[in-house]
Amino acid sequence: MKNTAIFFCSLVLASCASTSTSTRAEADDFDIDEAIEYCNSQVHRSIRNLCTDSTDYSMIPRNIQGTDTMWACRKATPDEWCSGFWPGVLWYDYELTGDTLVREQARRYTGALEYLADRPIFDHDLGFLMLCSYGNGYRITADQRYKEVLLASADSLATLFNPAVGTMLSWPRNVEMFGGHNTIMDNMINLEVLFWASKNGGDHSLYDMAVKHAETTMNNHFRPDGTCFHVAVYDPADGHFIKGVTHQGYSDSSTWARGQAWAVYGYTMVYRETHDKRFLDFACKVTDAYLKRLPDDMVPYWDFDDPAIPEAPRDASAAGVVASALLELQEYVDEDKSEEYRHAAIEMLASLNSDAYRSGEKRCSFLDHSTGHHPAGSEIDASIIYADYYYLEALVRLKKLDEGHGALASL
Repeated sequence: MKNTAIFFCSLVLASCASTSTSTRAEADDFDIDEAIEYCNSQVHRSIRNLCTDSTDYSMIPRNIQGTDTMWACRKATPDEWCSGFWPGVLWYDYELTGDTLVREQARRYTGALEYLADRPIFDHDLGFLMLCSYGNGYRITADQRYKEVLLASADSLATLFNPAVGTMLSWPRNVEMFGGHNTIMDNMINLEVLFWASKNGGDHSLYDMAVKHAETTMNNHFRPDGTCFHVAVYDPADGHFIKGVTHQGYSDSSTWARGQAWAVYGYTMVYRETHDKRFLDFACKVTDAYLKRLPDDMVPYWDFDDPAIPEAPRDASAAGVVASALLELQEYVDEDKSEEYRHAAIEMLASLNSDAYRSGEKRCSFLDHSTGHHPAGSEIDASIIYADYYYLEALVRLKKLDEGHGALASL
């Protein structure tokens, strides 16, 4: 594809596809090469819409809502937690296609985030910001500057760790609101930066912090059936567990779908990094709790306990997160469980790749029907950048498995 000004500046309109989400797509019908080609074409449509001679690469795609046809972008700031996902999409697309135009865009958007690593820590989301952008960039290019930024990010994240509690503080700004040291399930994903840094020039204490966070979360953040609270609140002085509550779910006693998805993904990654069977067994427990509550098309409602089901909105982002995680988890379990998890992952991808969830010609995103923050009325039934990111990551992992390689480890 030619890297020309005409290519960068031409506009393509896209809007939300309105289709039914009730039909189960069969795994046997899933064509991974066609799905990858579709994603690459959507990436190029996005680039054409986003790029001009005066593009501000710190303005990064976040969502497409309602009848909008193009990405709404937000400034890459410490409190904009989604800024790393678009650079990550670009890196994954480049990895799959070798498209040098996409690689150049990945570098530019990634570079816009560098300053975040040197600022005082805002919250745990620095892990998302840097894992997806600099993490994938370093894995693919071995750029030493990317490594330096990742190491600095890990050191910043470590300042959130409270030894009395045994976890990282997720939202320093919300301590008073929750009544204590708050740790959200999303934080499990950010442990990967600590694990990586401990193996790549950082202090070994980063590994110990990550393991302790995973242990403490495993012991306090879950109900007996393997479902999780969104937020665990601890006494910051003596570390005792105070309560489990929600922030983005339906209620304190409900199971928010994306929170459960973070648990599946997080404990799979922790097992990879530690080889501790406790974490593998727990990853399977939280995975099975998720899988048994799915609707027929394998894409969850935004909260498994919303009384409005089946009229409640779906969350395609949770399906992408879990599909990606399952393609890794299936490598660590016995043969029967492996077949179950792999088949479930491909069924999820087949559903997401169907007309029911594809954005298609009407939008330049990959997927429709994600839910961001339902209680706040934010990003409901929308295209959201992290849904596209984890969907494409799952395609990368499946492609590698089909080629006889191991599933991708993010860093």
